[in-house]
Amino acid sequence: MTTLRTRDVDRLTETEAAEELAALAREIAHHDALYHGQDAPEISDADYDALVLRNRAIEARFPRLVREDSPSRRVGAAVAEGFAKSRHGEPMLSLNNVFSEEEFAEFCASIRRFLGLKPEDRLPFVAEPKIDGLSINLLYEKGAFVKGATRGDGSEGEDVTQNLLTIADLPRRLHAPYPDRIEIRGEVFMEKADFLAFRATQEKAAEEREQRRVRGEKLGDAVVIPANPRNAAAGSVRQLDSRITASRPLKLFAYAMGATSAAPSDSHHAFLERLKHWGFRVNPLSTLLGSESDAAAFQRRMGEDRAGLGYDIDGVVYKLDRIDWQRRLGFVGRAPRWATAWKFPAEQATTRLLDIEIQVGRTGALTPRAVMQPVTVGGVVVRHATLHNEDEIARKDVRIGDTVILQRAGDVIPQILGVVLDKRPQDAQPFVFPTTCPVCGSHAIRDGEDVVRRCTGGLTCAAQTVERLKHFASRRAMDIEGLGEENIQLLFDRGLVKSPADIFRLRDRRGALLELEGWGERKVGKLLDAIEARRNVPLERFIFALGIRRIGEQNAKLLARHYHTLDEWRAKMIAAHIVGSEAREELGSIQGIGPAIAEELVEFFAEPRMLAALDDLAQEAPPLAAEAPAAADSPFAGKTLVFTGTLETLTRDEAEAQAERLGAKVTKSVSKKTDFVIVGVDAGSKATKAAELGLRTLTEAEFRDMAGV
Repeated sequence: MTTLRTRDVDRLTETEAAEELAALAREIAHHDALYHGQDAPEISDADYDALVLRNRAIEARFPRLVREDSPSRRVGAAVAEGFAKSRHGEPMLSLNNVFSEEEFAEFCASIRRFLGLKPEDRLPFVAEPKIDGLSINLLYEKGAFVKGATRGDGSEGEDVTQNLLTIADLPRRLHAPYPDRIEIRGEVFMEKADFLAFRATQEKAAEEREQRRVRGEKLGDAVVIPANPRNAAAGSVRQLDSRITASRPLKLFAYAMGATSAAPSDSHHAFLERLKHWGFRVNPLSTLLGSESDAAAFQRRMGEDRAGLGYDIDGVVYKLDRIDWQRRLGFVGRAPRWATAWKFPAEQATTRLLDIEIQVGRTGALTPRAVMQPVTVGGVVVRHATLHNEDEIARKDVRIGDTVILQRAGDVIPQILGVVLDKRPQDAQPFVFPTTCPVCGSHAIRDGEDVVRRCTGGLTCAAQTVERLKHFASRRAMDIEGLGEENIQLLFDRGLVKSPADIFRLRDRRGALLELEGWGERKVGKLLDAIEARRNVPLERFIFALGIRRIGEQNAKLLARHYHTLDEWRAKMIAAHIVGSEAREELGSIQGIGPAIAEELVEFFAEPRMLAALDDLAQEAPPLAAEAPAAADSPFAGKTLVFTGTLETLTRDEAEAQAERLGAKVTKSVSKKTDFVIVGVDAGSKATKAAELGLRTLTEAEFRDMAGV
């Protein structure tokens, strides 16, 4: 089949075309199931699009060979369209990872620095094997289970209540006593033996389906054969028909608490005991460690016992046991400061490098991607890996034709570690990185010390425009359901969407959408409804969706929280173009916004085409103003604070985090807009400037008294 796919469609015989269409139907159905049913794609969107386009091209030349199970006859494949959104009471955030004893020691040291602990103070942890399954959030009110949702983007997921009710391990009611309202976090998984039996059943069903196809009988839905237990569990929970979920051998471990009306315990290990009292299964290997020094031995033991467990684990989660310390530490970005996942060493394999492709991202970055002979690493088939940049290629001396050593970092991200030099072909040549954009032909340059080469084409480069659109509609940005990467590419190619604002004008182009192949009334209606539902999103999502370089989700939140409205942010960013202006100083004073980020923002607003696109979008989809601080009754809510000098009873990190939890904005410099300056020991120029401006200053004790800490 590989040989056929290298041939032009015009040169295929009818027999070859029929053979390839059969293979394409199976392969595309397989990838549809992985992407939509299990959230576990094996190939990139570009590779998927290439399969679909080749299928269409062959069908156009041989129309009478179009199959009943042809991808061109399927109207959409968004399995999750039937799930409602469900917002979590408290975000379901990710964990940071460590991979060695040294990295775990640094994690512990960061806790000590934040809390101001002494070296002799012990850090008790609860160690929990990290189940490789699907994270879910379970809401109980008055002891009764009322709703369950997937993690989703961390803030909201998909309501899968009916499917979760089919799992025997899920308590319908909690044993008293219990809080009036509480979120329980858990992991849905499939044990290894159950997975093997389930996979065998699916393989048999797939064989029977293929036999029906050969006999010319009518075919049912494509059969999904999951690659591993994690994919099987995720796909089972996300079935639209809960009867299918009920037929799957799913298990559930509970392990954490979300939002609650009353904390049920003062330590994490006591909370796990409470979970068992309420009727949940808790991983029996979860262990209370008296000190961080016990973690390495536990990690080694779990690594040795891993293969013999009845379920897959990819590491161990270490959570600080004291709940009061957890609350003081809080979160940074999308992860808690009080927990980490210590991952097992990545599995490795060798394979042959077939090609190096250059991809162009939304910021113009030219990123090399390795195309490899497919190889299984850690239970997943890997065909591609990032090579990061041209310096990385040169440093590793990676050449087309080389045998390379591959691993999945953290059991997730494929990366090339190096080359097996004694297997290098004699004619292998060093890779020459392009100096022009492979899409638009513009010069590709490296700016200063930047390791990335970037296309200078800007919005005139189709690749950058498409990637910006894909980012704009993506789940963590505007989250427009049904507008995935393939559909974005299609709408761009057909001239229906060239800018973000065009997405919201699609309601006026319904007729053109209906003319697209496979786009019926139902699909078009669902897409337009989904777009309408996201016409007014929170300002932080809107800012992140713009795709400004270096503006991730956390920085978007900082900007939204500081400027509150789009009009205010827009005006201040334009004014910040003048170095030394009040607006530029204000931007630079935002805690977490450094000089490089500030420069990117200023450059974005200095570009007339970018500003015009922003204003066009704001007319179509004006964002909601940033929400008022959660602690609106706090004396610091909405106030701007600056800390200066050495604090004696709190660390600077803890004091700033506490102020932010109370709704304050913490900045780095003093100005006339500063509301409070908290003055510690040996305060310097900031305290002097506060006095000159007549600002209100607080001692550390006064700050703690007002903050209630």
